Amino acid sequence: MSKKTALIISAHSADFVWRCGGAIALHASKGYDVTVVCLSYGERGESAKLWKHEGMTLEKVKVERRKEAENAAKALDVHDIQFFDLGDYPLELDREAKYRLVDTIRAVNPAFMMSHSKYDPYNTDHMYTTQVALEARMIAQAWGHNPGEKVLGAPQLYLFEPHQTEQMGWKPDVFLDISSVWDKKRAAIECMQGQEHLWHYYTNVAENRGNHFRRNSGGQAGGRAATHAEGFQSVFPRTVDEL
Repeated sequence: MSKKTALIISAHSADFVWRCGGAIALHASKGYDVTVVCLSYGERGESAKLWKHEGMTLEKVKVERRKEAENAAKALDVHDIQFFDLGDYPLELDREAKYRLVDTIRAVNPAFMMSHSKYDPYNTDHMYTTQVALEARMIAQAWGHNPGEKVLGAPQLYLFEPHQTEQMGWKPDVFLDISSVWDKKRAAIECMQGQEHLWHYYTNVAENRGNHFRRNSGGQAGGRAATHAEGFQSVFPRTVDEL
């Protein structure tokens, strides 16, 4: 039996923690090898606290951001974390970088993938990442790309929750109970020292989504008593044998 795998494509080195850290830890506990790709460190636009330190430089910020992300990945039991170091604000991928991502997708052969919302006017790096993720997924499925390699099947792409859902057109159709791994996600959140202002915000999001999980799993008629959850929007139809 082949190993169960999942792939997270994160614009910056902290995005995977806030938005799907629970999903990572939960699936790792279920035997999945979860790979995280950070396209950038978020060194320019996602490291406000670090830049307030005297004598800070771009390279020093990158080093700190990498340490934070590696520590968070360890807390979440990530199988492999890869840093493409492509720069942020703006994030841009040339053809070579896109093919590098395609190679990773084929190597991981994920049962599912995760990335950002399709629209994000507050942070165009986020929606650009999802555009690239969809493009790379398409190329990875092409028999004519590096003929002879095993082509990708059709993994679902889940879009994780953006910062202001009302502005992003993001509508969750899946709620995942992460109560059993919340301690791991909170530990990972606290690894992101450069963005301490977001710790409480994303704890609150997880609690609110726990409420939505309870409501949608049966509500007052006996919904599961989830304390924390994450919401996702699926891009492609899901195939089922029963409802």
